[in-house]
Amino acid sequence: MACVILDQSFDERRGMMNQRDRIREILAAYQKHGWRLRRLLLVPETRAAVVNKDEVIFEGARVEEANVDALWFSRSSDGKREAWELRLIAETAYALFETFQADEPEQAREDTRREMQARMSQFITRKHS
Repeated sequence: MACVILDQSFDERRGMMNQRDRIREILAAYQKHGWRLRRLLLVPETRAAVVNKDEVIFEGARVEEANVDALWFSRSSDGKREAWELRLIAETAYALFETFQADEPEQAREDTRREMQARMSQFITRKHS
């Protein structure tokens, strides 16, 4: 019985280690292509394993508690637009993409980003059902 518990704990720690490694891999790939990390959305378990509990900034980006592990990136796009991408932190690559006009109000941008987060959560829910 004790071995099973130890094995579960090891698997859980290994899973969190994998999330940490995935974050590093995703960051490296996105930074290579000019993307800037803006926010980390982390479930409580991942947040506890990846960042200090009082840490609100990671690699210059804001850390937020969420119901899905994902990273927000942004970069300049064609013309006077700004591209934002929400990338799932998972073995299988999955991302949502949106561009914003330079003069688009921040509240409208934030509303769109919240909708994208909701779509990401729905994707995860459907995937695990």
